[in-house]
Order: sequence, then C-alpha cells, then structure tokens
Amino acid sequence: MNAALPTSAIDRTAPVPETPAAANAAAASFAALTASLDYLDAQSIEQVRQAYRFADEAHLGQLRSSGEPYITHPIAVAAQCAAWKLDAQALMAALLHDVLEDCGVTKPELIERFGAPVAELVDGLTKLDKLQFNTREENQAESFRKMLLAMARDVRVILIKLADRTHNMRTMGDMPRSKWGRISRETLDIYAPIAYRLGLNVTYRELQELAFQYLMPWRHGVLAKAVAKARSRRRDLVQKVQQELEGAFAAAGMKVRIAGREKTIYSIYRKMDDKHLSFAQVNDIYGLRVIVASVTDCYTALGVLHQLYKPVPGRFKDYIAIPKANGYQSLHTTLVGPANVNIEFQMRTEAMHVVAESGVAAHWLYKAHQPDAGAAERNGTQWLQSLLDIQQETRDASEFWDHVKVDLFPDAVYVFTPKGQILALPRGATVVDFAYAIHSNVGDRTVAARVNGEQSPLRTELHNGDVVEVITAPVSSPNPAWLSFVRTGRARSKIRHHLKSQALTESESLGEKLLTQALRAEGIEALPAQDAEGQAVWDKLLRFSGNRTRAELMTDIGLGKRIASIVAKRLKVMVTEGGAKPDALLMTRERYTAHETVSQGGVLIDGSENASVQFARCCRPVPGDEIVGYLGRGEGLFIHTAECATAKRLQYKDSERFIAVAWSDEPVRTFETGIVVTISNGKGVLARVAAALAESEVDITHMDMGQEEAQDATDLRFVVTVRDKAHLDQAMRNLRRTHSVLRAVRATPAPYQGTAGGAG
Repeated sequence: MNAALPTSAIDRTAPVPETPAAANAAAASFAALTASLDYLDAQSIEQVRQAYRFADEAHLGQLRSSGEPYITHPIAVAAQCAAWKLDAQALMAALLHDVLEDCGVTKPELIERFGAPVAELVDGLTKLDKLQFNTREENQAESFRKMLLAMARDVRVILIKLADRTHNMRTMGDMPRSKWGRISRETLDIYAPIAYRLGLNVTYRELQELAFQYLMPWRHGVLAKAVAKARSRRRDLVQKVQQELEGAFAAAGMKVRIAGREKTIYSIYRKMDDKHLSFAQVNDIYGLRVIVASVTDCYTALGVLHQLYKPVPGRFKDYIAIPKANGYQSLHTTLVGPANVNIEFQMRTEAMHVVAESGVAAHWLYKAHQPDAGAAERNGTQWLQSLLDIQQETRDASEFWDHVKVDLFPDAVYVFTPKGQILALPRGATVVDFAYAIHSNVGDRTVAARVNGEQSPLRTELHNGDVVEVITAPVSSPNPAWLSFVRTGRARSKIRHHLKSQALTESESLGEKLLTQALRAEGIEALPAQDAEGQAVWDKLLRFSGNRTRAELMTDIGLGKRIASIVAKRLKVMVTEGGAKPDALLMTRERYTAHETVSQGGVLIDGSENASVQFARCCRPVPGDEIVGYLGRGEGLFIHTAECATAKRLQYKDSERFIAVAWSDEPVRTFETGIVVTISNGKGVLARVAAALAESEVDITHMDMGQEEAQDATDLRFVVTVRDKAHLDQAMRNLRRTHSVLRAVRATPAPYQGTAGGAG
C-alpha cells in the first residue's frame, strides 16, 4: 500500500490577523458544541471550555484551505465525539488533537494543564513527523503503529481519529486536487476498515462514500445521477411496500418500526465491479429495516415477511445466532416485492440497531439505558487486544503494519470447533489460521487437521459452517512454508516470532562451536570461562565487536555476520595478555588436519538442525556425499556437496567463509535430493516410474515435466527423499531396470569453469 501519512485537510499558513467575522464564526460553532453537551455535568463542561480556549489561542492566526479559522476543525471533531456521547477527556483531546503537531506545545505542558489521560490521548493522535525516516512508507508504517497501539490501550484514540478524518473528508473539496487521490485511497484502505472493525457502520459508510467521491469523481457522479433517477421512479413502489408491511404486522398484532435504507453509491459500484454487472442489473438498491421489541419478534417478523412476499433462495443470513466479528446482529432476507423487484429486509431489536450503527461508541452512547449494548465493545476490544499481542512479537513497524492490514478487511467466514464453539476468521483463512485463533500453542504444535470429518491439508481454505478439528503433536513446530498461505495477522506474527526465536537459539549454539574450533586453531584449548576473571575478557571482546552480550556475539558468528577466525585471533590476543600461552602442538594439529577431518568442536550434520543450517537447493546433499559448509552473511550455515559448482564459485570469491563440516554417523531423518529420469513416452510410464521409486522406499516430494509438448523421449524431474547416498544409488538401479526408462541420473548444477568470469 503506497498511501501517504494521515494528513489534515488544511493549509497551515503563517499567523495572520483574525477578522471579527472569523472569530464570531468560531465562537458560534463552539456555542453549538456546548449546546450538545447536556449529558455532561457542569464541571466537565467547564473543562471542555478551558480546552477550547487553550486550542483557540494555540491555533490563533492559522487558517484552513477554505479560509475559515483553523479552530473550526477541532470544534467539528469534538462535535462528532459529542454525538457519540464521549466523556469530557475525549472531547478535550478532540479540541487539542493538533496542538502538539502544529503549535509547538509540548506534552509536559498538556499534562500540567489538563492531566496525563488527556495528554496521552493527544499524543496517540500525533504523527511522528519529528523523526527522520528513510521513506514515506516507513514513516507511515511507524505512525500507524503508534496510533493503533495507542488505540489498543484506549479506544477513544481511534474514535477521535475517525472523527478527525471524517471532517477532513467532508471538507476535502477545499483542498488542492493533487491531494485528493492520496488521502482518499488512504481513507478507503485504512480508516474505513478500522471503522468497520469497531462496528461504526455510519462512519464506515460515510468514509467510503466520501473517499469514492474524491478518488473517482466521474464514476461517482454518473452513479449518483442514476441512483437519483431510480429513486424517483421507485418512490411509489417503496411507499406501497411500506403500506403492505404495516398492514401485515398490524394483522399479526406486532408493534414494529419500519425504516427505509438505500445502498450507498460506493457499495453499488463495488457490486457492479466485483460481479461485472450493469447498473440496471443491481436489483437490491433499496432495503427496509424492521425494528422490533425482542429477539423472538425478529424471527416472528421473518415469518410474516415470508408469507407476504416470496423469498429469494440462498439470500437468508442469520447474524443474530452468529454475529459478525464487530458485534453486528440482524436477520437478513431478500424478497421478491411488487413488480418483481428484489428488496432486502433486515430485522433487529433497538439494542441491535444501536450496535449496528455505532459499534464500540454504543458503550458511551447508550450505556446508561442499554446494558446489552456492550457486545460491539467486547468484539472491538478483542481485536484491539490482538494488536497488542502482535506488537509484542514484532518490533519492525512495516512488519507490524503488514500483520494488521490483513486483519482489517471486513469479509469473514464463521467456522466451528468440534465442541460447537463459533470462530470468525477473515475470508480465505486456512486451517493454520484457525489453529492460532484457538491458542498459539495449538498453532505451534499443529501437524494435521480434519475439516467436516475428512483429513485435509493445512493450507485448506475454510468456508462458512465448516467444522474444524486440529491434530497436534508435542514435538512439532511451525513450518516456514505456512507463511505463504496464512491469512490472519495473529498467525503470521506467531509463526515469524517462533521461527526467529528458534533460529537465534540454534545460531548461538552453532556460533559457539565455530568460535571454539577457530580458537583451537590459534592454540587455545577452550573459550574463556564465564567467571569473574573470564568475564573481563568477554567484556573487552564485546567492546571490540560492538555486541551487547556474549549470546548476541555467538548468534552473529552462527549467522555468518562475523567470521569466527577473525574474532578468535582477537580473543587469543586478549587471553594471552592475561598470561595464558598458546599450545603449539594443538595449533599445528588443528591447522594441518582441518582440511582432512572435522576436528573436535567442529560441525557435525545429522539433520536435526532447523533454521541455523540449510541444505543448498542447487546440489541437495545427502549423507555419504562429501560436503562443505558456507557461512552466508546473516543467513546461517549452508551445506553444499564438495563438487557443487555454486559452492566452487563462492569459494573463489569468499574462501574465508567456508568451514569444515561432516555427516554424523547416525542421521536422524531423510534428506531431499534431485533426480532426472529420461523416459520413452507411452501409456502408464509415469505410474511405472512412481512404482519403482515406491518399491525402493523413496518418497516423491515434487515432480516437474516441463512446459514443452510431449515428445518420444521426455525428461521427468523429481525431488525425492532418501536416507543416504547408498539408498539413492539403490533407487537409481531400480529405475534403470524399469521398462521405458532410458536414463536415470542425479540432478547437479552446471560445472564451474574456474575463471573470474565464472565466479558470478
């Protein structure tokens, strides 16, 4: 996403004298705000008035692009917050939300004048413009992280921010056209989805509509005219339906409130674009809401409607039994009304209506009268808590923003655990997302799954109503390949965090082995002890290397960020300064046998290594092959065959990064390698080749036949798993004896020419 940082719809100019008319306009708009604060006590209203005076003085002389005094913007933001019945602290923060950013006011000043809670709210709304970032995207990611985490701690931050963005979008027409696209795209990508996640549906629809209007003005204008024409044509139809409904509900003895609803222009555009429809084909532009007294009445009202008009099959949704992730509840049904026009009906109670329109704001709006209006707040808080969980495992702002972005968008699927618990996941979520939604330990230990009673791959996409059972094993751990298909930010951050922790632990152990080996080559038997005397040596070495801890230094060596032999030479100097003497015999033995064998403390490979040791894909070594180890810069240890052309190229350029490695006597798993089988094309050949491999107890993990058309002789490329070289040789002999197999060889990279030109 290339949207820029949140920007207010203003031009902040140098102070100019304020005209009496402008001052009067600002005073009038604040008077209108105080008139709407009747839900606050006198002391709270006075606090809001003091915040207004402070903000008015701070913004004195600043104008918006429209020419109005700048203070009219904070007043409008506070008015929106007052409409949600937010408390005095939130209203004060709304009035002061730009003073840190634009007026040179400091946070300590705000704490002194208005208290820490208000200052924290204002600080959470302030962008990070004062810091230096390499790119606009980096700046944006860090600013959003700051805002979202402030919001996770206190949801009022995002309510004020959404009010701020809504007013800026309403006044976008006064801004230069060059800024319309950037700010509108950001509103559609970030602020509208956040409003949806928090259940603020009125704000969500308004932000989408305004962003569409400024992002695609021509399309918006054409559709607006079409909707206006359709509205005038269908007015009689809607009135007729309302009369028929009132008669049907009166006959059923039900007291209901009926309200008309029209699809927004943006939602019509999305439907036309997604389903490739013309405007005439969008037949559910109009809808009606039926507000009833109780949940039971919702279902009764559904029965009355289905007797009055015919339902459209497959268009009934029960969001009361299974609410949306943001707390939204209603029954939805689409019926064929008069003149064969499809009309969508929504049945809900008054409490559900409050939550549907105001989401988390319902907590303040109706908490005195509607004790059950907290459902959306609970759901909103759940999502906000997940932001804090992701933040704990992700220190990089761009990565954090990647994780959050995937959770923002509204489409959801509802799936069940075997015990009948309902979980809401984003559309496209997989079994692994489901496992992490239950608990991070379940996700980390997942090995298999059953969907609707059938064994299914972990990458299986889930659909509404699926019953998912996860099978775990205590020795299992997350697979890096999962990152290619998981959909939720929670799963992605948990997997990355686990892999990073695992890699660091293994790299530290490998680094210690390598440094010990390099130090023995310098004639020193072992690393300095971690007692008082040895710690002084380690402290000096850490000052030399620039690492904070011994563990960090070992990890850097294990990852190839530092070369063990260079660190060992420095460590030898420090140890000998302390009185120790190099052992000449040890030094000679280590240096002259290093190329023949892996000496004591060297690296033995048995397949139990995870992230710290990787097997090169160019040559795919297996036990029995002669091997060499290459320490990539920050990538850990790569194992190549000694004859590998890629390894020889690297040795030509980077010989000091190669270390001696050898296979353990007892590898603990099978290893992948590549083979090329040339076959004489004919019926059943592939089956015979697969059978020969199966007979040799070889597993096929990948097969490629190439893109060219079938010829008389065709190459089949397999990646197979074998125990060792002897096992591979036996499988190859079986293949060569198979009917229709012309040739079977191991896949190897192109040979190295041994010149500087071939080193690249």
